[in-house]
Formats: sequence, structure tokens, C-alpha cells
Amino acid sequence: MKTVLFWALLVLGSAWAGTALWVQFPQARPVALGLFALLVAGVVWARLGPGWGWSALALSALVIGGWYLSLRPQQNRDWAPDVAHIVRGDIMGDKVTLHNVRAFRWTDPAHAAELWETRNYDLSQLTGADMITSVWDNPKIAHLLVSFGFADGGHVVFSVEIRREKGEAFSSLGGFFRQFELSLIAADEADVVKLRTNFRGEEVRLYPLRLTPDQLRAVFLRYVELGNALNEKPRWYNTVTANCTTVVWQLTRVLNPDLPLDRSLLLSGYLPDWLYRMGVLADDGSLEDIRARAVISERAKALPEGADYSAGIRAGR
Repeated sequence: MKTVLFWALLVLGSAWAGTALWVQFPQARPVALGLFALLVAGVVWARLGPGWGWSALALSALVIGGWYLSLRPQQNRDWAPDVAHIVRGDIMGDKVTLHNVRAFRWTDPAHAAELWETRNYDLSQLTGADMITSVWDNPKIAHLLVSFGFADGGHVVFSVEIRREKGEAFSSLGGFFRQFELSLIAADEADVVKLRTNFRGEEVRLYPLRLTPDQLRAVFLRYVELGNALNEKPRWYNTVTANCTTVVWQLTRVLNPDLPLDRSLLLSGYLPDWLYRMGVLADDGSLEDIRARAVISERAKALPEGADYSAGIRAGR
């Protein structure tokens, strides 16, 4: 039994450590994996030769684990332009000043006229919130954004994202192995939503939420608190435990600390189903009808140049 356990731990541990090294050393993978192969070979030799297998396995785990735990999230990498800043806010009663609100105007999926602004918001003028889902491939997986609307017709969107360095691309695998920091972007809809509807060609849906004024305020402030916390102390993104869906679930628990876990925390494309069962979606009718009415991609693409994007994607609702 001990023999089986030893080899099982060696195989599983080697798979995990090898993947971590592959993710963390993209420019030196042959060297990193070659050295790791020598380490594994040494453990095998210690097991089959002098009989020090368990000691060698423990020492190897200590070395690899110590290296992995020494990885720390950073604030000062050479960030991609769209995640160069994380939103932060100053709160004085109902008045909130958000710094680093992104207002890019995209010309294609990779290029935009870049603009970061400081904007002021009055929480007493909050009129509602919408959950926006964006699917780019598998309909079971969606990116989640939350847009807050104000009495003057303005909107600000919060989006939990990976914080990529220049030249990096999203990787679900990398998200398991500390490749990306966690980022909170605040942006206007003509930036962060239009990017997905008009330039990336994603399937985007907008779901009005049924929240009281107190709940709207509470969730908005939780986003601001998250942005301030990430500016103060960076955190790792994690594909399962710290992604765009699980972070929002943690934030909205201010509404109900007993919010249950659900498969939509992993398969975010099912999130509207869960909100429908929870009675949070403000739209009426069957879930199928609500999902059909929620699609905004084609409506967004049909808007004329210079049109009010936020009003246009809600027209006829």
C-alpha cells in the first residue's frame, strides 16, 4: 500500500509541479522542465536504489512548494494598456469619486484611443443595475460585468478581469497557477461593453436586476472597496476561486450572507438561470423569453455612429 501511495504521489505531484513550471517560465521552459526531470529522476533513483524514496519525495515537495508559495502578486509589471490601472474610489456619504475610470474608444479588438478619467457619482441618484454576460466560445462560460445606472442616464460598469502583462493572453490553465493578478476595471459602457458587442463579436446579454436602493448602494460600495483593496494589496486571479463570477458572488453576499453555492460559479453561462431561481432578475416571463430579450449584440452593431450607446442597447426594453 505504501508503494502504491508513493508512486501515486510522485505522479500527481510531478504533473502539478511540471504544469506550474511550464506556466511560470514561458521563456525558459526547456531548461525549467529539464531540471525538474532530473529532480524526478533523482527521487526515482532514491526509491529504487538506496531506499530513501520518501525522504527524497518530501525534500522535493518542500523545494517546489517553497518556490511556488514564494510567488507574490505585483503592482508594477509592464501591464497591457487596458488593465494598466485598477479603479479606486473616495467615498464621502452619497458622493463617490472614482479614479481610473476607463473610457477607451476601440477601433478594433486590440487597439483603442486610450483615456482614463476621474468621475463623480451620487449614490442617491442610482436607478438600477444590470448584469451583463458575454460569451465568446463555449456558451457555458461567460464573462460577467455589472453596470450601474444613474438618473442622468449615465452608467458605470465594473468588470473583474485578469491583469495581463503586455504580450500575455488569457489562459484558463495559467489562471490556476498564479500567472495573472486580479484586476477590477471601472468603465463606461461605450468602452467595455461595446468592445464585446461590436469589435470582438461576442454574444452579449443584458439582464436588469431587481435590487432595492439600499442594495444597489451596498453592492456599488463593495465594488469600490474591492478596487481600493486591490490598489493597496494585489491578489492572484484564480480560474476557480477568484474569477469574474466568484468575486461578484462574494461581493453580493452583502445582500444575503446565506447565498448558496451553485454550479454557475464554475460554469458562468448558467448564472442567469441561478438568478432567475433566486428571483433577482427584474424581467418577467419564462427564462427562455428573458434570455431571448436580453441579447443586445445585434442591436449594438446597428446603432449609427455617434449614437448614445447605453440608450441604444436598451431601446425597446
